[in-house]
Amino acid sequence: MTHSVTLDSEKCKGCTVCVRQCPTEAIRVRGGRALIMPGRCIDCGRCILDCPHHAKQAVCDPLERMKDYPYTVALPAPSLYGQFRNLDDINIVLGGLIEMGFDAVYEVARAAEEMSAHALRKYGLVANAPIISTACPACVRLICQRFSRLIPHLAPEIAPVELAALAARAEAVRKTGLKPNEIGVFFITPCPAKMTSAHFPLGLSEPVLDGAFSMADVYLKLLSAMKLAAKKGTAFQTAGLSGVGWAVTGGESASLKQLRTIAVDEIPNVIDVLEAIEDGNLTEVDFVEISACTQGCVGGCLTVENPYVSKMRVRNLMKSLPDSLRSRLRHEEPGTPPTRDLPLEYAPADILDDDMAKAIEKRRVMEALLARLPGLNCSSCGAPSCRAFAEDVARGLAQETDCVFLMRENMGEGDYLPPPFRRS
Repeated sequence: MTHSVTLDSEKCKGCTVCVRQCPTEAIRVRGGRALIMPGRCIDCGRCILDCPHHAKQAVCDPLERMKDYPYTVALPAPSLYGQFRNLDDINIVLGGLIEMGFDAVYEVARAAEEMSAHALRKYGLVANAPIISTACPACVRLICQRFSRLIPHLAPEIAPVELAALAARAEAVRKTGLKPNEIGVFFITPCPAKMTSAHFPLGLSEPVLDGAFSMADVYLKLLSAMKLAAKKGTAFQTAGLSGVGWAVTGGESASLKQLRTIAVDEIPNVIDVLEAIEDGNLTEVDFVEISACTQGCVGGCLTVENPYVSKMRVRNLMKSLPDSLRSRLRHEEPGTPPTRDLPLEYAPADILDDDMAKAIEKRRVMEALLARLPGLNCSSCGAPSCRAFAEDVARGLAQETDCVFLMRENMGEGDYLPPPFRRS
């Protein structure tokens, strides 16, 4: 897997801000520059938001990719609607995408609506509650990395954007007579995790999208195109509030009205809830909605608006929408969304060595070193915590003297701990 989140080493100052903020301890500073550990990164984009030097960035598909196909379909995430001031009609955004050069649009919110209708019929009958949403790929990767016992709790269906891609391609084939590989289906993404997932989908043997464009890259071109679309007044919208609501925290849960649900955003909070589920402390909950970003997808680092403002705008738009537009589309009864064709597997990031004997020895080295460290988690060594530093030393990725306190000890400067932490 190639990650969307990357580092521009020329801009990096080695300040360790990203090291301390990364929720999965995926970043180190070595040789004065940050280093992203691919086995730990979940592409949440937290480092992109926090880096004061803008050294972290998300690699997305360029808009020129549209020229590679004779027919292109845009899949706008519902969070896109919250990026525009004074928007009172979603059709203006959808029409703007057509004016930008797309041949068709297919709302991801429409697929989300299908997912919600299916879930209402199914999840109440599932025995291994709570069911955990798979709409956020960063959170799914987190579970596969740290919470192996919760993998069976993940909803088996593909994500709404993947369902939208399959439906959009099939619809375009029927409409144009073109072959499926002649149709380019592109997602307008709010975050790097979904950018990565577009090319390396979780639980699918091959991608169903042809690429993804950053919401920030689309924004300016779409603004001018929306002015033309507003004059034409063409109707494109196919989703009601139960689908559009997926843009914000609680939107997916709200569409499951008959179930007991909770909605959680931001990785530290998600980890707390996952630990509670793992410990058996949330048995009364039927469904858990989790999102890596603040306030849900509207808080993705590839958006352009403040997430709280964007959430307000989405909610204002929802006030004028019917609960669903399914009957208008002649889809009164929901079909069954496709399930993943590959199992999600445990992919731990803390395996010290593939050889068991070597792993045990490295664990011994790690624990012995950890006992000598001050436990300050100061990040001066370039690691996010003393435990992470000890693990790096055991792996051969760092030296003991990278810790300033151990360096002073080795230089014979006496007790290396500051007074409040000095051993008796």
